[in-house]
Amino acid sequence: MVNIIMHGCNGAMGQVISSLVERDEEAKIVAGIDLNTEAKNGYPVFASLEDCDVEADVVIDFASAKAVDHLLDYCETRRMPVVLCTTGLSEAQVERVSQVAKETAVLRSANMSLGINLLLKLVKEAAAVLAASGFDMEIVEKHHNQKVDAPSGTALALADSINEAMDHQYHYQYDRSARREKRDPKEIGIQAVRGGSIVGEHDVIFAGQDEVVTFSHTAYSKAIFAKGAVAAAKFLKGKAAGLYDMSDVIG
Repeated sequence: MVNIIMHGCNGAMGQVISSLVERDEEAKIVAGIDLNTEAKNGYPVFASLEDCDVEADVVIDFASAKAVDHLLDYCETRRMPVVLCTTGLSEAQVERVSQVAKETAVLRSANMSLGINLLLKLVKEAAAVLAASGFDMEIVEKHHNQKVDAPSGTALALADSINEAMDHQYHYQYDRSARREKRDPKEIGIQAVRGGSIVGEHDVIFAGQDEVVTFSHTAYSKAIFAKGAVAAAKFLKGKAAGLYDMSDVIG
């Protein structure tokens, strides 16, 4: 049994995870952290981490980037393992994650779904063959109109996976509206679409001469991210300090 503190428990993802864990015999949310403490949950909710006096094995974070600094300080001081699901972190925050991972177990992934993490592996293998043969590479991601960061963390992770296969020879192009020139063959285009209630769609396009290969992933509900986060929490319980990702969970 893994005992979980849900950071951001009354947000959309916090509530999805709470509902999922209610039916999981191997996990239990023992406390929640949220500025909104009025919502009804089957566990106590505190306005801050310092107010929480409940013992737990791991924190699952689905709050906001602005709350991550405080969370990392808390987990570092108490050597509390944390599944960090919040995206849109600054470079300084990403560096801070690496520092905290020297003191406790931290699992950070741009996307918690099994399918996306398999896709990361597949596009890396495809790039090694197709990019070397002159294929252009484009990533198109679509999300709901409430998402604040663009491009998505998953789109950037896909680009990084491709670039790793090509020895980091490529740069990322986010917007071509200000340019009137041909496409640079050493670029990976990344385009963001925001609208409606789209949960998440990612297309990785390899466009060659007379043929196109497209890898696609569509999320139909937030439950896939919740399942991944809970699986990550179970994995992280008792782990030594270090930086982990979903590939460790899947492996």
